[in-house]
Amino acid sequence: MCRNIKTLHNFKPPATEAEIRASALQFVRKLSGFASPSKVNEPAFQHAVEHVAETARELLRSLVTNVPPRDRQIEAAKSRARAAERYGPPAGGRIAD
Repeated sequence: MCRNIKTLHNFKPPATEAEIRASALQFVRKLSGFASPSKVNEPAFQHAVEHVAETARELLRSLVTNVPPRDRQIEAAKSRARAAERYGPPAGGRIAD
């Protein structure tokens, strides 16, 4: 599950609310062991997601770096290249741009 959590710091444009929330959701899923909690656990689960997301937003706002922001498209291309090296090219034999 946690492989889906992406680095959100130091990108241009900055991380979106959807990206922060998705990372918080993956983190809470991993900690709880629930991909989808039961009705009785849903309030606690959602409360935890909101708190983790708020903490992540606070962290991202507070971090300081001297390194220029990374470009999302370049980083995505690097990620695809690493995946192709590890797992081979996607079905159809071509790497998407």
